[in-house]
Amino acid sequence: MVMQKLGASSLFSPLLLWILFVSGRISLVCTSHDHHHHRVHDRLAMFRPAKMFVFGDSYADTGNNPKALASSWKVPYGITFPGKPSGRYSDGRVLTDFLAAYFGLRSPIPYRWRKVGSRYVKYGMNFAFGGTGVFDTLIAQPNMTVQIDLFQQLIAESVYTGPALRSSLALVTNSGNDYSAYLARNGSYKDLPKFIPLVVNQLALDIKRIRDLGVKMIAVAGLQPLGCLPQSTASDSFRTCNATANSLVTFHNQLLQQAVAKLNNQTRSPPAAVFVDLYSSFMSVLNDTGSTKFPEPLKPCCLGINSSYSCGSVDQSGQKKYELCKDPKGMFFWDLVHPTQEGWRAVVSKLGPNLKQL
Repeated sequence: MVMQKLGASSLFSPLLLWILFVSGRISLVCTSHDHHHHRVHDRLAMFRPAKMFVFGDSYADTGNNPKALASSWKVPYGITFPGKPSGRYSDGRVLTDFLAAYFGLRSPIPYRWRKVGSRYVKYGMNFAFGGTGVFDTLIAQPNMTVQIDLFQQLIAESVYTGPALRSSLALVTNSGNDYSAYLARNGSYKDLPKFIPLVVNQLALDIKRIRDLGVKMIAVAGLQPLGCLPQSTASDSFRTCNATANSLVTFHNQLLQQAVAKLNNQTRSPPAAVFVDLYSSFMSVLNDTGSTKFPEPLKPCCLGINSSYSCGSVDQSGQKKYELCKDPKGMFFWDLVHPTQEGWRAVVSKLGPNLKQL
């Protein structure tokens, strides 16, 4: 079982934001109430989307960030799928890909490549940019408001029309970049509980705006256990999660669940949004002592040779400055913050047998 320890200074390190960008979430589990768990599945069981739109960060980005800046375009990213770097922050598929596959959809084309792959626009579009948040972060890429602006512009240009939107699904991820940016700008760690409601409130506004633009169903990803990311557990040799940090994640998720419930209460038609409990699904995998799939669940597959380097780093002569595990399939985490393809697959599997009934 993965243990947790108190103390949270490592979790929201300013390095986290940078790593999300240059070091280079589908579970609907609600473990506390099984009846709610089944009700969430029932909501999705009645819905068959024809296309998918994605908003968020590196947990959902499939190729929007610039090749010159993002390590998601550097070797060894993409080593498992598609066999070369593709802009995904993993060795292979990420949350977006698994959610699309679950609904029998093609993974939506990244916004940046919409003109090159115009024939794929009909399947939806991915507006997520790694390293971003609901507010501006230290990464000069579109925050969620701007991502939705891009979506709205395409609607204004009749790229997507009302009927198409009503048969679509949106995925929204927010994986902690707002918090690391807050601290990097001299925010106080003890004041984070005051900042969290601001992030969730803005996220709620973003979700409502997507709904008002005509999208029928929105999958809202909760915050993953940031205290269990390798970035947080490195100081303990990747053995122990940071309980204090995870308690702040729990606070974020509680507020977000309340916001989603409020939106649904305001919607006369079927539920507008579903809270995707990444925290529970991550922890379920990490605490699965009966499985031998991930013998060292908190340890990353790809890691810089020291703190000056990260996964994908090379020196001026092109010599790699990172270490790579022998088999990414046996590791839950890919780098300091992102799961491997098999890690994401395990997270998705925690939806349980009800998924297969859809």
